[in-house]
Amino acid sequence: METQIVYFDETGDDGNNTCSSNSFILTSIYMPASSWTSNYNFIHDCRIRLYKEYGFHVRHEMHTKHLITDKGEYRNYKWLPVERKNIVTLFCKAIAKMDISSINVIIDKTIIKNKNYPVLETALTYNIQRIDNDLKKQWNYIIITDSGRISPMRKTARAIRVYNPVRSQFNMGEYRNIPISNHIEDILEKDSKESYFIQVCDYISYLIHLYYKTEIKKERLPGRVGQLIDNEYIKTAMDYLNKNGVFNLKASPNKYGLVIYPTK
Repeated sequence: METQIVYFDETGDDGNNTCSSNSFILTSIYMPASSWTSNYNFIHDCRIRLYKEYGFHVRHEMHTKHLITDKGEYRNYKWLPVERKNIVTLFCKAIAKMDISSINVIIDKTIIKNKNYPVLETALTYNIQRIDNDLKKQWNYIIITDSGRISPMRKTARAIRVYNPVRSQFNMGEYRNIPISNHIEDILEKDSKESYFIQVCDYISYLIHLYYKTEIKKERLPGRVGQLIDNEYIKTAMDYLNKNGVFNLKASPNKYGLVIYPTK
């Protein structure tokens, strides 16, 4: 049995409140191990181009939100707005070349009624369930995530190996226990600064956040984001990734396969 490699990253705060964010997006990308080198080369070649054209150092982390809003150490580059926009666009085009699938789970915290709703654990469970379904027991897979949330993520992944209730397709009030069986090892931790693929998750996750905010919730873009990109740019980027097969459309009936919870 061959192996897939899964990477995770998120946008938003996983606390059960809206103090710092109204939503939490957990993004995964996964690929056959045999595609890892070619996928790495697509991103690495993109980063070399960004270094040659814009001076963006190859080892400098691509943190999409901070780049778009020109915050932190990105300000040291003194890029013009058009240059920052070009960097984001080129990164998107590199992602579209990769042999990957992406699942995106959105927890809308504004409609949570249970004060004990487990935001991170729910998002991770739904994401892993869909990865497992997509791979159809034909692949083993390992999971790698950014540092910071490793303890609850490992605990959740271990739990659904034993108990993973799935709603019956025939009796809507009934559940079947279908334990996750092809996830091997504990979830592994890697600093996002050392992983192009976690940075890819970061890009997709932040794009999903902006799309959900503007197109589904019908809210305005944050001021600093709106100074660089608009709603049409976001929709174009989403369509471009979708056209190139990045989104796993089987994850949900949503146009881009977005998994949105809680359900109203």
